[in-house]
Amino acid sequence: MVRGAYTLARVAVTVRAAACWLWWLGVIAAVPGTAVTFSPTGRRIGVMAGAALFILAALAAYFIRGGRYGQRAAAASRAAKSVFLQDRRVTARAWLRRRRWWLLAAFVVAAGSSVLLPCAGGMLMGGAGAGLWAKSRRVARIERSKDALLWVRPDGKQDAYQLTGIAAGDAAPGGGRRRGPAGPGNSARNRMAVSR
Repeated sequence: MVRGAYTLARVAVTVRAAACWLWWLGVIAAVPGTAVTFSPTGRRIGVMAGAALFILAALAAYFIRGGRYGQRAAAASRAAKSVFLQDRRVTARAWLRRRRWWLLAAFVVAAGSSVLLPCAGGMLMGGAGAGLWAKSRRVARIERSKDALLWVRPDGKQDAYQLTGIAAGDAAPGGGRRRGPAGPGNSARNRMAVSR
């Protein structure tokens, strides 16, 4: 256990943020491809190729490094009571800020690929998003089975997972929005929930 005051971010929230951005950017990139009529391959071939890429991307995003969540959860230690729990929105914004240029580049390439294969690039991105969403549900099952939430230090100083009580933070198991009233991540309520 690491001692002293430091910040923790939810593991599932970062996975869910990636899923959301890849899904919606993929949809936006794919939709214009349905109107393309000058592609050398044709719209039908592009959509069929896109469907195949969607499935492959979803499976790859779900299975690649998927087992690490269970392994790290099994080796996780209890978080100290002095930690600050990062809010869900803050974690999602931080994830986006670090990767916004990569997302923009992927979106431009996916949208531009409609000239050759209509919809295919966008469906590839969307498939990756769908696979990551399924992976966030996998993390949710792990958290519920352990009756604890998985956290990691966002500063990268330690990649080992840490555990808090299931009521800590403002995000539910899996990283989704917690139903009902929820206080900020650094509230006294959440500090008390760390040790439960």
